[in-house]
Amino acid sequence: MYTKMKLLEATGISKRFPGVQALEAVSIEVLPGEVIGLVGENGAGKSTLIKVLAGILQKDSGTIVFDGRDVDISSPHRAQELGISIIYQELNLIPNLTIGENIFVGREKRKAALFLDRDATFTGARLLMERVGLAMDPRTPVEELSISHRQMVEVAKALSLNARLYIMDEPTSTLTDTEVDVLFDIVRRIKAANNSVIFVSHKMDEVFALCDRIHVLRDGKDVGTVNVSETDPDQVVHMMVGREIGNLFVRDETIPGEAVLEVQGLCSERGIEDVSFAVRQGEIVGFAGLVGSGRTETMRALFGIDRITAGEVKVTGRKVEIRNVRDAIALGLGFVPEDRKEQGLILQMAVRENITLPGLERFRSHGLVSRKKETQVAQSYIDKLRIMTPSQEQTSAYLSGGNQQKVVLSKWLALAPTVLILDEPTRGIDVGAKKEIHAIMNDLARQGVAIIMISSELPEILAMSDRIVIMHDKTVKGELDRHQASQKRIMQIALSTEARS
Repeated sequence: MYTKMKLLEATGISKRFPGVQALEAVSIEVLPGEVIGLVGENGAGKSTLIKVLAGILQKDSGTIVFDGRDVDISSPHRAQELGISIIYQELNLIPNLTIGENIFVGREKRKAALFLDRDATFTGARLLMERVGLAMDPRTPVEELSISHRQMVEVAKALSLNARLYIMDEPTSTLTDTEVDVLFDIVRRIKAANNSVIFVSHKMDEVFALCDRIHVLRDGKDVGTVNVSETDPDQVVHMMVGREIGNLFVRDETIPGEAVLEVQGLCSERGIEDVSFAVRQGEIVGFAGLVGSGRTETMRALFGIDRITAGEVKVTGRKVEIRNVRDAIALGLGFVPEDRKEQGLILQMAVRENITLPGLERFRSHGLVSRKKETQVAQSYIDKLRIMTPSQEQTSAYLSGGNQQKVVLSKWLALAPTVLILDEPTRGIDVGAKKEIHAIMNDLARQGVAIIMISSELPEILAMSDRIVIMHDKTVKGELDRHQASQKRIMQIALSTEARS
């Protein structure tokens, strides 16, 4: 049995990036058999701290004691040797490798030290997959998996290390309710085995359900650590933001205008079948449904990413043909995708470059891009959306998740869209940034922009939508006015196998 000495004691950890002091003398401790929540707004330093503990980033100063010994976590390999395993928010899998190969990548099972033992790899992977409730062939390439299934592969990969300390960075952001239950059970079993978890999440209900203590960061500094049994979500949120948030979801009342997007009998190469709906000026239409219901696939087809195979689309009353993304943009559509890092941004480009990229032709004069015009437009959206960045030349990768999301929004707002599609617009961002995104949505609706919002958070769907379209098995199953809708009614329709009335 391990003693109750601290498993991890990190003291005075500091880390600076160009123009940003990400961590300033941060200290955290974790006991054996403890689940500690790590919370804070986007930009508070959570991701930087856990990357230091996992050997991905090197601290500028401070000390780390692990299992009673001073350690230098110089690389992810060294962290694994010590018994530290991390489940990333940004999935860290190799798409063209199989599930089994991803689980054991870098620690391949071999025959006679030379040849890969594929049978042992897939047998070991299958056992780990059973632990995380993933019922599929371990020989399946990861690129064929949904985002939620990829997240469970990340969990299986972390469990394969038999670690002492598991760091989980927003592990439930893409999971179904059933998968969340499986993950919670895994966390409780880790704790029962006297091992520990640092659980990073913006979801207060999860933090309070799983954690023993909560450590709060703000602006790269420690705010404090509190026992879950001695606090409540409102107090923790106040510690995170240093101010009162008020109601998180507030939808202003608007009077929608004429229909600006009408979809009839839409089918696509990704299996979307007979999808019909409409969106009016100044209206927010929420799309609800379980993971895999076809919400994202519908929007990909409308934005020209996937090929439309049947159906009719009208924009401002005129029948149109959307063959590609260029067509969609020309028709006044904008699309904020589900995965901002992979699909929404070029992370190594500056904030200015990301904001102006889709409309670059607008800044050309005699074949050259006008830096002055670019700078003016970029700065206007940095100011309007309160993007926290040292300058518009800051590399986008260094921004917090909430500020990255605002950059993605800015690049489409700069094109003055008629219809704006938002796919999980507040996923993985803190409560303060969520409220700001909702305020932006309200402002756009008042200006007459038609908004489509996909969200897996039913309270968000219910509060922010004027109407709610419910999908199941890649077709529309029902539609509710905001005054008719409830979580129970939405789930009844989403789980129904009956055809739409």
